[in-house]
Amino acid sequence: MTAPTLAFFTRLLDDAPAPERYRLATDQIRHAERFGIERAWVAQHHFRAAEGGLPAPFVFLAHAAAATSEIRLGTGVVTLPLEDPVRVAEDAAVADLLSGGRIDLGLGSGGTPSSFVPFGQDAAGKAPVYDRKLALLLDALRGNEIGGGNTLYPDASSLADRIWQATFSVPGGTRAGVHGHGLLLSRTQPRPADALNASLARLQEPIVDAYLDALADGVQPRVTASRTVFVADDRADALRFAEVGLRRAVDGFRRAGQTIPGETLDELIVALDTHLGTPEEVAASLAADTTLERATEVAFQVHSVDAPHDWVLRSIELFATEVAPALGWATRDTTPDHPASLDTLSRLGKDHA
Repeated sequence: MTAPTLAFFTRLLDDAPAPERYRLATDQIRHAERFGIERAWVAQHHFRAAEGGLPAPFVFLAHAAAATSEIRLGTGVVTLPLEDPVRVAEDAAVADLLSGGRIDLGLGSGGTPSSFVPFGQDAAGKAPVYDRKLALLLDALRGNEIGGGNTLYPDASSLADRIWQATFSVPGGTRAGVHGHGLLLSRTQPRPADALNASLARLQEPIVDAYLDALADGVQPRVTASRTVFVADDRADALRFAEVGLRRAVDGFRRAGQTIPGETLDELIVALDTHLGTPEEVAASLAADTTLERATEVAFQVHSVDAPHDWVLRSIELFATEVAPALGWATRDTTPDHPASLDTLSRLGKDHA
């Protein structure tokens, strides 16, 4: 495959009240656009601020669209079993119009079982619900009749061709391929009990294989690989934030029943598939991830390092201007003005002091 395009991914997890989280995430997306990043993905989560800050992604993306001009904006992901698929189609179509055609639609079957309860759903039965709602969503987006003689208004333009499906599994990769959709791969995922130290590539490359095998002839693959990436001018700063963020994430995963091997910070960095350090160190770490050789897009996110906002901005800059070029990955042609970068460095200096 050719060099991947680049995306910024956020779960809106800044340590702040909701209004400030939304402001900071908008600022980060604008910063990514300024440094030539081509797409921003936002995650949907319900109820738990520690898991994610955004239950209504299309509302936020319409706001982000008004604050940007070129960067594409995607849902990563809408938890489809908890949604009315016709409303998803309507909201996506309106957001797409407001953004000038920049919306991309990422879908998933959902995670936290307790989040299904208020929606009257049982997480154990989410797979058939997802398939049924996906079929209705596709009918709506394609302008087909969806009941009572109704069709979607406003029409969804080409949104039906801009769908990605997220999955942890080989069957999920096959499903995305059969539909001709894009494939969304996670930054990390649970290991089987008999392979707790397996690399992320060992889990994800069979998913990519199944996806590619299922694609019809002539359909271009779209493989987005999300990765935890935190770039700093000094590795000590990256480790300082990782010590807090990764341990907090491991505690959460373990409470949820996952087995995460290791106790030292170095062990947790490996266990949570984290790429951190100076630009040179991050580039070397990403170069060893063989799944990325097959990705058409690499989406970087700071979770679960979760450094403060100004450090996130600096990480975006360093990824775009130093890490990506070192790997042969191109950003959109843009020339950011340097004073803003110096302003970020100035604020970091104050934070560090």
